[in-house]
Parts: sequence; structure tokens; C-alpha cells
Amino acid sequence: MRTHPLSHRLISLALASLAVACSAGEKGATPEPQDDDLAFLLARADSLELPGEWTPPPGDPLEHATAGFANILCSAVFITGLDPADAAETVGYFTSPYELRKSVVDTVVDYERQRVSLTLPSGVTRVAEKYGSQGCVALPIGEDSVFFTPEVVEPRLPDAAATPWPMGDVLPDAPWPAEVDSAEVAQAVAAALDDPEAMTEAFVVTYRGRIIGEGYGRGIGVHTPLESWSMGKSLTGALMGRLIQEGVYDLWQSAPIPEWQNEGDPRQEIRIGDIMRMSSGLRIHAPLDPDFDPDAGYPDHVYYYTGTTNSFHWAATRPQQWQPNTVGRYRNTDPVLTNYLIRLAVEGRGEDYHAFPQRALFDKLGIRDAVIETDPYGDFLTQGYEFLAARDWARLGNLYLQDGVWNGERLLPEGYEEYARTLAPAWVADRRPVYGGAFFWINGTGSFPIPREAQYMAGAGGQYTIIIPSHGLVVVRLGKYRGSRAGRRALNHALELLMEAVPRLEGAE
Repeated sequence: MRTHPLSHRLISLALASLAVACSAGEKGATPEPQDDDLAFLLARADSLELPGEWTPPPGDPLEHATAGFANILCSAVFITGLDPADAAETVGYFTSPYELRKSVVDTVVDYERQRVSLTLPSGVTRVAEKYGSQGCVALPIGEDSVFFTPEVVEPRLPDAAATPWPMGDVLPDAPWPAEVDSAEVAQAVAAALDDPEAMTEAFVVTYRGRIIGEGYGRGIGVHTPLESWSMGKSLTGALMGRLIQEGVYDLWQSAPIPEWQNEGDPRQEIRIGDIMRMSSGLRIHAPLDPDFDPDAGYPDHVYYYTGTTNSFHWAATRPQQWQPNTVGRYRNTDPVLTNYLIRLAVEGRGEDYHAFPQRALFDKLGIRDAVIETDPYGDFLTQGYEFLAARDWARLGNLYLQDGVWNGERLLPEGYEEYARTLAPAWVADRRPVYGGAFFWINGTGSFPIPREAQYMAGAGGQYTIIIPSHGLVVVRLGKYRGSRAGRRALNHALELLMEAVPRLEGAE
């Protein structure tokens, strides 16, 4: 491992702050286990652990973080449209901790080529460039381009300005729902947006599929793709749901990962449904592990973004730590493997992998502006490298609120929504009733001021899409990473007001 003037201790401190940021942002509403529960959690995991040791990912942590920083700046400038100086201060801390950004001695933003280059004191330069509809991709050191053919994928949808919501932008001119307090809804929108420290960029509320509240930050509009982070895991679950609905996969079949097919490989016992419950049992290090040690080495959980390697191969070659469906851990290996299965299926039937999300899901829902980024090999990184507008997240939330049916067409399998909102057995066994299926969180500990059966997508930096079936609500909040703590407080206040404004639906569980 090469060394730099930046001490290894500072890198460890940055990784420790990353873990704190995760607990405040990526994990969202889930509280840390109390001492008794934490002791139980760790003891249970130790008692079930299989033989083996963790092997850290290769490469220099500072160089990885700087690759992440280059990708974040590229995406913020060339996808969201932010000023580079603003982006450097406010967004994307997950893959590039703020402390490590100060190590960059030269920053070049090439607007003509849509490329960002960051140079370290060692002379190493990390580069990210925008490639068609695949967004920004960080390149391996010494490489000048990606290892796949980028393409532009256009939506096959009519003009949004002339198309009614939800397939377009035209909101219905209909009477306000008599049972909903419009003044309280307006107060909720204001509560989400008005605190400047929250840095909220977008807030959207739908009731029974209709937009009843909406607001945006300066320069942000209904078509602005924003950093969404791990909400993309739930998007990954929806894409897998499309393939299951089409009969390509079965939720409870053994996951057909090619690297696992040697005779006697214990990973053949891992089912697709286990993977999407964050219960595969595969061995990596992740900042949300309850025993995460920032001094142990660079976490694989982040390496999937910054390693500029074949992310699918790294995930598929991780060994078993626990039997599947026994221990729940929030680790990026599982959504990465789900994306691997998606690519295998789509290309296996001769279709365009990079067009699959748009054709199979986004065109169905009226989503026109989504950008899903890849690694240098063209593998989708929807464990967090995706940019969608707030209304698009509201559309996806309403797909689940409507039991996977859209415009009369079943897009997700019957029972899939129930799978998504049902607590994962391995997480329940760990005394953490907070994770469901299809990469959804559950409000099982009441951390949000809403019913405990509510489910939600959560992303680092305070990104949320919250589905409250008992009230017919979908609530989307997106904001700059730096404002995540204040943003969470503002969101909680807004949710409290919405619970007062919108009555529980008659007959709701």
C-alpha cells in the first residue's frame, strides 16, 4: 500500500466519521442498539459465525476516497447542475468523507468533456467522466476511459408538460380532498423546507396517488435528478421484481451466481429472497456493522463505489460468514449481487442491459430523468449511485402503495409488496425489527412519528421515500448531505403535521 503525507490515523478518523454519518444518514430512522441489545447482537453473531477471516479490498484508502470525490463532483455538476464549490462542501460525503477532501491539491472541472480530475500530493490523479445515460464513472488509475460502450437511452414517453400526473407533469384540477386539512399540509411542506440548515432540496407529498404538497430549493425543479444514495437499493428490488413478475426468476430460488456453481459451494444455499433481506451472510466490512472497526482496513461496503473495479466480481467472490437467513447485516454486497443477477438475466435473453431500467420500469411509471451510474465495466451501482427527481421517487413509492399495479398493469408480482413490508426473520432474531424485503426499511421501532407498519427507502445524507399505507401517503424528502441531521429533524416535524392533516383510512390495518 502506498503512503501519502496524510496520516493513516486521519484516514481512520475519516472512516470513523463515515460510520457516524451512516448511522445518521444511510440507515436513516433506525436507532443504534442499546447496550443490552448490542451485547446480544454481537454474541449471537459470534455464536453463528463460520470459520474464515476478512480480506480487505486492495488499494490505498485515500486514493479510493478521492475517486469517490471525483465521481460525486462530476455527478453534482453534470447531472444535478450544482456549482463545483457548492458540491465540494455540501454533497456526497458517503464515498468521500469531508476530512479527506482537503488532501486534493488540484481540481480540474472540464465542462466541454464533462470530466473532473483531482490530484493528490503524491501526484496520483483520480478522474470521473460522464458517459451518456450511464452518468459519471470513476476511472481506474492510469485509464482514460471505461471498458464498455456507453449509450444514450431515451424515454419512450409523451411530452411531460402535456401529460397528466402521474405519467406527466399536469396536475389535476380537482377539488381538494375534503378529509385532508390543506392548511396543515402547507405547514408540513414549510416545515420540511424552511430551515436553511436542513438544506432540503425537494419535498413531495402524495395522498392516494395525488400530489397534495410540494416544494423545492433554489435552482431545483420537478425534473432535477438529485443524490439519492441507498434509496437505489429499493429501486434495485423493484427491477428484480419486474424480472420475477416476468417469470425469469423465482423469489425463493437459489441465487444462480456463476461464481457459486462449483460442486459443494455453500453459497448455493443463498436464495434471492435472502439477498434482498440483507441476510445473505456474506463476509465483508461495512460502516453499519455493529462491530465496525475503522482501523481494520478500507470497508468493502464503500469499495463497491470507489474501487473502480468489477463490482459484481468482487461481490460474487466474497466468502460466507453466516448461514443465509440467520443474521441480518446492512451490506452493499447484497444489492450489488441483485444487480448482477439482473444483468445476467437481461443479457441472457439478448436484451440491452443499460436500457432495461428505462424500458421495464421507468417508461411504465412516467419516469424521464433517472440516471443510474455504473462501474468502469458497465455494471449498475444502484446500491447508491443513482440520481432521480423527487416526483420520480414518489411514483416508485406509489407503485408499492398500489400493490405493484400501475395503470391497470401488474408490474410487480402478486405478494411482492407484502414481502417488502414484512420484517426479515434474521433481523427479528437479532432484535432489530427494522428491515423488510426488496431492500426496504420498516418503521418497526417507531423512530419516525408515523405508524410502525410504514415502510421506507432510505439513503445517506437524509434521503427518504416513506410509504404510509394506513393514511394513503407517500412522502419524499431529498437534500444535500451536509444538512442531513437538521433535515431529519425538519422531516420529523413535517411528518407529525401530516399525521394531523390526513386521517387514517377507513378500514386500514
